Amino acid sequence: MFEILSDTFSENGLIVSFAVVGITIYLSYYLSDKLTRGRIHGSAIAIIVGLVLAYIGGISTGGENGLADIGIFTGIGLMGGGMLRDFAIVATAFGANLDEIKKAGLPGIISLVVGVILSFIVGVIIAFLFGYTDPVSLTTIGAGTATYIVGPVTGTALGASSEVIALSIAAGLIKSILTMIGTPFIAKYIGLNNPRSAIVYGGLMGTTSGVAGGLAATDPKLVPYGAMTATFYTGLGCLLAPSVLFLITRTIF
Repeated sequence: MFEILSDTFSENGLIVSFAVVGITIYLSYYLSDKLTRGRIHGSAIAIIVGLVLAYIGGISTGGENGLADIGIFTGIGLMGGGMLRDFAIVATAFGANLDEIKKAGLPGIISLVVGVILSFIVGVIIAFLFGYTDPVSLTTIGAGTATYIVGPVTGTALGASSEVIALSIAAGLIKSILTMIGTPFIAKYIGLNNPRSAIVYGGLMGTTSGVAGGLAATDPKLVPYGAMTATFYTGLGCLLAPSVLFLITRTIF
């Protein structure tokens, strides 16, 4: 019986992954309502549970893909992969209201530039404190702090070592996870409750998956606005990091 179920789950991995995610979300919202009375949003709990399950899956199998390394959960690797993620982000951004985007105006543009440069500076400082002094490594890790996509793009363009590129990806992932978890907790303190503030927030933070997940846990209606500017942030980072920011870093170091 177990073998039959295992084979069935493995052959229908994507359906199983939707079921697992659905159950996780249901339980998370239940815990949010019963244990915290809504103070901690159900989506935030779901994100934390997902990270814990991924950690358990990675430890138990010695793999690199979390639960996706377990046979019956292989569909989670597809569901959480880049293809469906990017499709969901682009589709979500199409739900943004053009009038609200226009209202953001100059603050939205400024947030993009400030977000990329500020994240880059923080990453360079941290890399320097950990002993990296060559401009290529500093730039690559700084770019990774912007997003885990900008880091490897920059590192490949500049000829950084695989070790440094891996660190840049790790820096971006940590930022994404912290943004996912932290957004619902700080939203009320920074006025993150309308489309214009979501546009600025997405521009400042930049990590598209982190911003989308965090805003979904705060208010799903804000997701299209934050996701849109966060997507532009990634493009701007890929443009600036290997060129202007690298030249500035090289001049300083």
